Amino acid sequence: MLTLLPIIACGLLALAYGAWAVRDLMAADPGSARMQEIAAAIAEGAGAYLKRQYLTIGAVGGVIFVLLGLGLGWLVAIGFAIGATLSAAAGFIGMNVSVRANVRTAQAAMRSLAAGLDLAFKAGAVTGLLVAGLALLGVSVYFLVLTEGLGFSPSSRTVVNALVALGFGASLISIFARLGGGIFTKGADVGGDLVGKVEVGIPEDDPRNPATIADNVGDNVGDCAGMAADLFETYAVTVVATMVLAAIFFAATPQTLHALQLYPLAIGGACILTSIAGTFFVKLRPNSSIMGALYRGLLATGGLSVFALALVTWLLPGFGPIAGAAFSGTALFLCGIVGLVVTGGIVVITEYYTGTGHRPVVSIAQASVTGHGTNIIQGLAVSLEATALPTLVIIAGILAAYGLAGLFGIAIAATTMLALAGMIVALDAFGPVTDNAGGIAEMSGLPKEVRQSTDALDAVGNTTKAVTKGYAIGSAGLGALVLFAAYSQDLKYFIAQAGAGTYFWGVTPDFSLENPYVVVGLLFGGLLPFLFAAMGMTAVGRAASAIVEEVRRQFREKPGIMAGREKPDYSRAVDLLTRAAIKEMILPSLLPVLSPVVCYFAIYLVAGGGVAGKSAAFSAVGAMLLGVIVTGLFVAISMTSGGGAWDNAKKSFEDGFIDKDGVRHEKGSEAHKAAVTGDTVGDPYKDTAGPAVNPMIKITNIVALLLLAVLGH
Repeated sequence: MLTLLPIIACGLLALAYGAWAVRDLMAADPGSARMQEIAAAIAEGAGAYLKRQYLTIGAVGGVIFVLLGLGLGWLVAIGFAIGATLSAAAGFIGMNVSVRANVRTAQAAMRSLAAGLDLAFKAGAVTGLLVAGLALLGVSVYFLVLTEGLGFSPSSRTVVNALVALGFGASLISIFARLGGGIFTKGADVGGDLVGKVEVGIPEDDPRNPATIADNVGDNVGDCAGMAADLFETYAVTVVATMVLAAIFFAATPQTLHALQLYPLAIGGACILTSIAGTFFVKLRPNSSIMGALYRGLLATGGLSVFALALVTWLLPGFGPIAGAAFSGTALFLCGIVGLVVTGGIVVITEYYTGTGHRPVVSIAQASVTGHGTNIIQGLAVSLEATALPTLVIIAGILAAYGLAGLFGIAIAATTMLALAGMIVALDAFGPVTDNAGGIAEMSGLPKEVRQSTDALDAVGNTTKAVTKGYAIGSAGLGALVLFAAYSQDLKYFIAQAGAGTYFWGVTPDFSLENPYVVVGLLFGGLLPFLFAAMGMTAVGRAASAIVEEVRRQFREKPGIMAGREKPDYSRAVDLLTRAAIKEMILPSLLPVLSPVVCYFAIYLVAGGGVAGKSAAFSAVGAMLLGVIVTGLFVAISMTSGGGAWDNAKKSFEDGFIDKDGVRHEKGSEAHKAAVTGDTVGDPYKDTAGPAVNPMIKITNIVALLLLAVLGH
């Protein structure tokens, strides 16, 4: 019988891999004094921003910690603190590695493209394995403390609520990190591009642009720290939701409960081992592509994970019948395979919609030839179209997993998807490292050949970032469905307890569409992702406008900047964006936290209060969760894929785009300027609003679960 100790050992091994990779990275050549000066400015700005961001989150988190302690007990509050602390640590450590790897990647690219790839991916792998390792350790160690250290039953309300609160802590950090980092990075990117590229006509990352350091800072706090917190949260929440479902379904059969609560943790531990092995397959071979090298590592991880999943299934539930369950161990193994297949499908589809050379990106580049308006129209069309295939893949995955093992089968499919987070985050964190490396190469005046190498790495990094966001959203969709299942099953638990006299309400909530409160809940939930995304886009627009004014002011008041006689004031742009991002992230981040509470009490009062009011309110909140999941999935996929396609359409002109008539359009042409306009629209789509919808979906579900725990009795 497998215990928690080998699982904890796998989490510790992930941290050990990270320590080894960091030592190897730091031993690499950091380049010239000028390169190190630029890298230090980026590191200083990123560190200062994250410090202020975490202080702000800490104030909000402190209030929630006290409320949870008073409402559900201090063990639940401690779970919240563990989730928040580890999520913040994953983002902070990963960002610190990224800002030290960027200059070393630029220096390595002077030797060869393969050397640059090796260093950039190794930096990404540190972040990826930290995310998986810390998430696994957080859940498994606290579960061990609660059950074996303090003696609580694994199916007790204390354990269930403490694990859900741990997921809530991770979600809170994630939504602030995604929004705040996204507002910062896209405010700098959009504002800097509109003045630098379009108005003045200087290249991206030109040292004369006062926003260029802020842009490079933003890559790290948005794409690196933000994505790390995002997937940490998705990983932890999905594992927790699966364990909660096991506690609800199998409380009457202790042996089955033990096996199936450890099963998702064991899958995560085994896939850490396969992810570590997969990192050694990422090598640029002669005549192979950068993307091919990265996918080789992903395929190796996926293939090894099939064998790891089989081993874990054999050790825990076994492949035969499971006591007290309507499914077998073989069915659970096949559900895990479904999760891996869904991951592969989403990766391939997202790469198709966002990769250079494919029809969607080429169509946007072609539309740029006829102007700014046609670029926007085609980009929006691609963003809408990009929702279809991923949704069909997710639908197929849900149906297959449900047919094999019901709701618990869907949970295992989602868990297996998230178990690959170590390798997937490595692919994502590779992106900001290569982007920064290109900026350092440009600002420090390295030879043109170096910039060509870093541009090639950066173009692939754009695609891997889009692919990772697609994966995060797809897994979040399945994870949120598991959370909704936990909510509905928890509701049944409280209703059953009412019959035993423990709880005073016993009217069964009605989820029928004939119930007007259900329709209201669906509509209310459905509008939330749109409103949330609008608030994120508006925040980026305001931040970008402020940067446009600042860059214009510096060019106007310091005419020597363009001639190279005066140095821009980079710190002004960094400070301006830091203040704007911290201010703008608070209100939209609180929207999913407060919405379930507002929905519950509004319906409770409208329905007349009492037992009937509770029943109506919990029905409406459940429907609200479904509305958030459905529209949130479409909003997030549309924005991230559309934004990625717009970005790479712009990059198509950097090496010269040949249109359908055979005419070549170079960088700086009118078509390129139209593509830059599209990219500025796509930037907040793909890096702020779209990705932030992902944690927004799950945090709404988690708050509903905690609300049920507080008010359900």
